[in-house]
Amino acid sequence: MSRLTIYDCEPKQLSPLTLAFIGDGVFDLFVREEIVCSANRPVKELNKLKVERVRCEAQARLFEKIEPDLTEEELDIFRRGRNAHTSHTPKNASSYDYHTATGLEALFGFLYLSDRTERIRALIKISQN
Repeated sequence: MSRLTIYDCEPKQLSPLTLAFIGDGVFDLFVREEIVCSANRPVKELNKLKVERVRCEAQARLFEKIEPDLTEEELDIFRRGRNAHTSHTPKNASSYDYHTATGLEALFGFLYLSDRTERIRALIKISQN
């Protein structure tokens, strides 16, 4: 799957929170794809399963599983996202989970904008083992 956008941009030039913004949508789409392709279910059940997977606690656990498989470049992007100063305060999550999820979203945003969606798929698959 190649990028759906017709726009060229340089992901390394973007702020970590901008990468996280796009990465949030990318991760949501990949999770929806996986859930829909695993079984035909009522929409209410699909949404419940999606919410369980995209919550920042779940994203933090996903990062912990894939961390050993990340390249130095990927770890750098993750750290930039994790350490970015946000004005948002998490209400239902720990600060650790929230910032880890932001780092993961920044990584997925970077990979997507770098046209490396197969790498995203591989990382998600690693997390399922």
